[in-house]
Amino acid sequence: MDWSPERVAMLQQLWGKGLSASEIADKLGGTTRNAVIGKAHRLHLPARPSPVKLKPNKPMIVMSERMCRWPQGHPNEPGFKFCGEPAEPGRPYCATHCTQAYRKKDESAAA
Repeated sequence: MDWSPERVAMLQQLWGKGLSASEIADKLGGTTRNAVIGKAHRLHLPARPSPVKLKPNKPMIVMSERMCRWPQGHPNEPGFKFCGEPAEPGRPYCATHCTQAYRKKDESAAA
């Protein structure tokens, strides 16, 4: 890969605009993301800010085996939790959620 002065100038311009190394490689053509990263490093272009870091989740309450572990909500959304009601003996869920999790085989479907 030949880094002509024009290509270096374009790399610097696109880097300054905040394009990703992959996007810059696509725009330059004939080069790879890794080549762009290497050249940016050798040119001492400013490092990119770290991606936004998520705040660590608050510790989940300690679930005992006597608590219902039926998930409520989506794990990636705020408010996700587990039922937490007393679990049926030998089961991971409360009586209500056991009826949803465990269903008897339908006799008519087996025939």
